Amino acid sequence: MMERNNDRNEGVGANAIIQSVERAIAAGELVPGARLPTVRALARRLKLSPTTVSSAYRALALRGMVAAGGRRGTIVSAAPPLASHASITIPPGVRNLLTGNPDPALLPRLSRLPEPDAPRLYGESINLPELVALAAQAFAADGLPPGPVAIVSGTLDGVERALTAHLRPGDKIAIEDPAYSPVIDLCTALGLSIVAVRVDNSGPIPAHLEAALRAGAKAAIVTPRAQNPFGAALDSERAHELQQIIDDYPDLLVIEDDHAGLIAGAPAITLCEKGRRRWVVVRSVSKWLGPDLRLAILTGDETSVSRIEGRFALGPGWVSHILQRSVAALWTNTVADALIHRAAEAYAERRGALLEALAAHGIEAHGRSGLTVWIPVAEEQPIVQSLLAAGWAVAAGERYRLKSPPAIRVAIATMMPPEARRFADDLARALAPAARSHSA
Repeated sequence: MMERNNDRNEGVGANAIIQSVERAIAAGELVPGARLPTVRALARRLKLSPTTVSSAYRALALRGMVAAGGRRGTIVSAAPPLASHASITIPPGVRNLLTGNPDPALLPRLSRLPEPDAPRLYGESINLPELVALAAQAFAADGLPPGPVAIVSGTLDGVERALTAHLRPGDKIAIEDPAYSPVIDLCTALGLSIVAVRVDNSGPIPAHLEAALRAGAKAAIVTPRAQNPFGAALDSERAHELQQIIDDYPDLLVIEDDHAGLIAGAPAITLCEKGRRRWVVVRSVSKWLGPDLRLAILTGDETSVSRIEGRFALGPGWVSHILQRSVAALWTNTVADALIHRAAEAYAERRGALLEALAAHGIEAHGRSGLTVWIPVAEEQPIVQSLLAAGWAVAAGERYRLKSPPAIRVAIATMMPPEARRFADDLARALAPAARSHSA
């Protein structure tokens, strides 16, 4: 990797280093966490100035390819923004508790949607008025201040557009810890400097958020309910504490990632009060209508939403009106509505069954809302491997953690109560030898 080409006097420069690193990452020669040579070492090897190498490393960091690894130097990011066709393989007979997908049996069927009306053409309204009205009504019912409504292609699309509407590479951003790993990867890819904010069952811990804002964070991403992976949900007391803190930072961009929406298992509580200068709330339909409906609704202050829609118009233009009509039809369908309510109750029951089974073994776990349960452990990989041997595939917490202690993430969407008891038994057995080894 990055060897000087002596056949032609090309004078290897920053661009060549960047391309070499990207090729090595794409080819799997540099894996996530791999350490790059130090600036001085690579400069000596390539007979370049340290300034040139440092420039290349900065450019790679701004693209999200590499990150500062503390004493480890410059390392390859956990999820570099390069196309990958790798897929997770679950061994036969192993129960998949890795993915945060909803239960397919609890999603409305799309086969009975109304026939499309006349084709939409360029120059027509980009947002379906019926869907905008439904979204505005839902936002108002949940106590959000009045604001324009936009339609985007999913929660992360909305979050990214909100961030790029205000932030630039190098800006600091407050992120929950642990956090949904694609949010971490997205912020890294945008070249943002992440400041960790620890969470507990009620959401971001006030002292940690305040420290992040004092450190210069220009934006904060908060998951008000169904926090993935921790399962946290804001309550009124915590929201009041957090609002008092952010009120001292009027230019702070507050982004609420309400991805689970109607099936979160907790009421909608917002930090975005009337009069806030910069705020965006994004709600996906993927968890209650299905991931294939790549659509999210958002609202926010006039400037933020205007910038988001303006930039969207320069790229995709609009979200397919076929999708918009489908979402509007399902949202107002009585059969689908009943199924959505049943899904919320089922997920709450399944989550509660696992927490109860774990508590019977004295195992600490977190999951007030949503489709995941977070279980602290002393070491992640030994527990993950022990559970795999027992027939359970769960996620190591490493991909979700910034500075928080080790844990595993368990997806509960399809886990029935009898399975929860068996899982808790197997986890207790896996933890027992780990506990004895740790005490020794």
